[in-house]
Amino acid sequence: MEGRGAFTARVSPYAVSRCQRLEHPRLTTVQLTQQSLASGEPILQGEICIKVGVDSEATCKSCTTRRFGMFFYSILASSLLIVPYNALSLSKKLEFDLLALRDPSTKTNATVLGPVAQLHIANEFISPDGYNRSATVINGVYPAPLIRAKKSDHFAIEVLNELTDDSMPLETSVHFHGMFQHKSNWADGTPFVTQCPLRQQETLVQKFNATGQTGTFWYHSHYGSQACEGARGPLVIYDPEDPLKYLYDVDDENTVITLSDWYHSSTVLSQVFDFANSTLINGKGRYPGGPSTPLTVIHVKEGLRYRFRIISMSCEPSFNFTIDGHRMTIIEVDGNEVEPVQVDSIPILPGQRYSVIVQADQCADNYWIRSLSDQPIATFDGGQSMAILRYEGAPDEDPTSDSGPYELSFDESSLHPLIKPGVPGIPEIGKADVNLELIPSFTPQGHFTFGNVTWQNPTVPVLLQILSGARQASELLPNGSVYTLPPNKVIEISFPNIDLAPGGPHPVHLHGNAFHVVRVAGSNKTNFVDPVRRDVVSIGNSSADNVTIRFVTDNAGPWFLHCHIEWHLNHGFAVVMAVAPNETDYEESKAVPPDWENLCRHDQA
Repeated sequence: MEGRGAFTARVSPYAVSRCQRLEHPRLTTVQLTQQSLASGEPILQGEICIKVGVDSEATCKSCTTRRFGMFFYSILASSLLIVPYNALSLSKKLEFDLLALRDPSTKTNATVLGPVAQLHIANEFISPDGYNRSATVINGVYPAPLIRAKKSDHFAIEVLNELTDDSMPLETSVHFHGMFQHKSNWADGTPFVTQCPLRQQETLVQKFNATGQTGTFWYHSHYGSQACEGARGPLVIYDPEDPLKYLYDVDDENTVITLSDWYHSSTVLSQVFDFANSTLINGKGRYPGGPSTPLTVIHVKEGLRYRFRIISMSCEPSFNFTIDGHRMTIIEVDGNEVEPVQVDSIPILPGQRYSVIVQADQCADNYWIRSLSDQPIATFDGGQSMAILRYEGAPDEDPTSDSGPYELSFDESSLHPLIKPGVPGIPEIGKADVNLELIPSFTPQGHFTFGNVTWQNPTVPVLLQILSGARQASELLPNGSVYTLPPNKVIEISFPNIDLAPGGPHPVHLHGNAFHVVRVAGSNKTNFVDPVRRDVVSIGNSSADNVTIRFVTDNAGPWFLHCHIEWHLNHGFAVVMAVAPNETDYEESKAVPPDWENLCRHDQA
């Protein structure tokens, strides 16, 4: 829209003002121009007025208001060379970057996004394995677009609920798996713990920093089993100064590998136990009796070394990942660098991630990439559970390679941190500041218990309860499922598997933290010197397993601790670790934005 006369203009997500006459001594103007990539001619141009100071309010006369396109992100970066940095607060900068994304004319189905992005959650018919069904997808694609960032980037992700298919859930949320969300617990995206879910047509801009974090992550809906309907995708934070960069030549969007299970009906997603119809690798696969749909092809060039970032976005099964004729060197686990370890295969549970180095040192040909699930119907017949590693110069055809050899087995206890190894606290089981024991069990009524209690979603999110004055575990709902923890203390949690709760091995995930696995599944030995750090751990398949983790409560907020098998979580396999409620109130009360508060007003009315 355009208008003339005196008014107040603000650098906001909605409009940018072109000021022709400025009446404030502390205003400066930045010229903006977008050039055509084809001709180099200017196709959009204008100015913004910025107040050099605390905020970006500016009073202008005879101004023209207009909207600009997606070039604002790069323009802003260059404009900071002219305008002092404090001319725009970080919050205003992120709003500024979202301007172009909210312009309908710039909406695309891009498969790669930046740290400032929009996620349109909607229903589309898709057929990743050849079977056409209505699904819940993000930005119209499956898997959801890769969110690609660099170390120290700031995130502003706008989630838009555009769901319409009432055969599936119409509410939603997005959790950025592995992000610590330090001082931004409100943006963790966990319904009934850190927020109310987004109803139809609602939006939420989740702003957070990932200070110090690099590596391989992912994001997904955390509402019911909605992730299993398609709302899941990869997230990678690249480190320009990666200490292991000397080990590989190629690391880009083409070397991200997502593994997922796929279901032909949404009705199975309410069950406690069920089997997937197919396994997808980067969103492509085949199912028994189905068509020979195209499989994912990953291209390599002989002599180069590739960093493959393997992400299990699975809802239920674990996978065994292999590449015929090639060994893999593990260098990262769940966003944590590890000393290089060579293996032939990797068992990967739901929510887990590994970066591996694969050297393209075989003859130029096609080789099967295999991701066999632990479900009894899993098979490689007809190209099921597979993708293709294709060397440059190899023919465009399915591989004929044989599996194996398998000589270097995977051992979680052999994984050791590259940076800052060591476990906090007294190096002995039971000698942390706070020691907890959570036993998973299964009731005759078909529910899981975790610490003798079945999780039930509270009517008010745990974070909102804390912001409303609740402090003690006895005051927080759901009763018995919230553990309050003091700040800056060493916490030890053991998971005795004595009841062998069905559906294992259970992958237990802790939000907001990476923990030290001082005792792994399949072993009674402890390691307080250099155990692996991760955020999803298997608690094993044996009644003798007693996996133990440790972490420090240096990140205030209520953090979900749960089994990452969706059916198990939805049937009660979860608790909340409410870290430092007083500090949570102090930090989050200053941080929560109005759109977060608005999500719960429907329920409070």
